[in-house]
Amino acid sequence: MSNLRDKAIKLINQYIKNENLKKHLLATEALMKALANKFGENQETWGLAGLLHDLDWEMTKDNPEKHPLIAVEILEKEKFPKEIIEAIRKHNHLQGLNPETLLEKALYSCEEITGLIVAIALVMPSKKLAEVTVEKIMSKFKEPSFARGVNRDIIKKCEEMLNISVEELAEICLKAMQEISDRLGL
Repeated sequence: MSNLRDKAIKLINQYIKNENLKKHLLATEALMKALANKFGENQETWGLAGLLHDLDWEMTKDNPEKHPLIAVEILEKEKFPKEIIEAIRKHNHLQGLNPETLLEKALYSCEEITGLIVAIALVMPSKKLAEVTVEKIMSKFKEPSFARGVNRDIIKKCEEMLNISVEELAEICLKAMQEISDRLGL
């Protein structure tokens, strides 16, 4: 599976130029691996779904309803496992597809929180994840004017889809992101 990760990194470098988007993908990979660990699932598979979920973002940003259809085509052509492709296919709520597997539900409801955590880190005096706390995340989560682009309604779905609270998700995500803070530049 590690050669699949190498292939994923090659695809990311081919299709994505924005460094912040690459960091979002790394953060989502870390979060998904941590969630896989919590649920006793395959960390490599879940991590790859997180790493590749926005592969076509730069190509579809002006037509968000087409995201992630181009990524799905690329990943099918590259012969990535079906469960990864399906999770990516279903992660954009604008597609109107219902996530069914645990992997699909996790990617759908959880990846947005990485953006909130990055935004919080960037307003800290040190601009570092080490300074971010779960309490700070929960406080900013309740402030809709902060990090406006983060869809809190989607994040809240972790409660029904995964049976974990937003607070537990924040704790899992923060810890996962702190572990790769050097790669995130935070």
